[in-house]
Amino acid sequence: MMKLSLMSAVVAAGLMGFGAFAQEAKKPAQTSETKPELKEEADDEFSWVSAEFSLSFDSKYMTYGVIDGKDPILTPGAKLTLADWVYFGIEEIFDINKSNGKWGGYGNRAWRYTTLDAIGGVAHAFDIGETLGSLELDVNYIYEYIQRYHGSMDDTQYINASVGLPDLWLEPCLSYERDIMADEGTYLNFEVGHTFPLVKDGEDNVLTFRPAIGQGFGDKHRTRGYDLASDHGGVMDTCIKGEFEWAICEHLSLSAYVAYYDYWFDSTLREGARDYNDAAGDTHDSYNFVGGLAITAGF
Repeated sequence: MMKLSLMSAVVAAGLMGFGAFAQEAKKPAQTSETKPELKEEADDEFSWVSAEFSLSFDSKYMTYGVIDGKDPILTPGAKLTLADWVYFGIEEIFDINKSNGKWGGYGNRAWRYTTLDAIGGVAHAFDIGETLGSLELDVNYIYEYIQRYHGSMDDTQYINASVGLPDLWLEPCLSYERDIMADEGTYLNFEVGHTFPLVKDGEDNVLTFRPAIGQGFGDKHRTRGYDLASDHGGVMDTCIKGEFEWAICEHLSLSAYVAYYDYWFDSTLREGARDYNDAAGDTHDSYNFVGGLAITAGF
């Protein structure tokens, strides 16, 4: 399961290169008359406590661009955020039928959960100027409890981090995942995309469409742990996706996505992806198509 994800100075330097894609027209200089109004607006947006509840449906259970289950899954989740900085969450994966669990070693888990994630983290958006806009940082820890089946599987822990520049035209984001319990593998993913407003209500976006492309990288511990290669890390999954998001009302949104995954750049890992997908009972190809829906309520 892909985990939500601070990078080194090299990473930050790479992201700064996208400053050329910032908006061409700079915002007018703030005057003394506008500052109090902006401060009041910022105070209105600040929340000491906020909560979010979500339920998502995915047509396949995907991880690192390969099939962890060829049949649909449901993922309910909840998150509590304190002072716009610290958050705690929980997330479960439910199988809709028995085949995913049997393939993954969980046994028959039809309409029962296979994994339960407890999440704790720190996230915040920083204003870094008119050219780059905001810098979004997120660091979190995940303990993943795995439902036992004849004692054959162990729990997992992850450290995740992500950094993004959502106000740039290409909205670059780099995420990092470190497995610190199972195989001690490391996975990186870099994504660029752009959000197009399709329907607006004044200054607010009601319906948006965001196409994006992402590329994954894994060290040999991560690819070995996922049975893609015995002693070979490298360029992993390429993902091309499109996502629609509809703001139904102030506290409720609905999103839908379609995505294409493949292993384009490394023949060894591409062959490993074919074998992994074949063992899952779907197809002997390195690529996959997947889609899904999610509804989110925030308060």
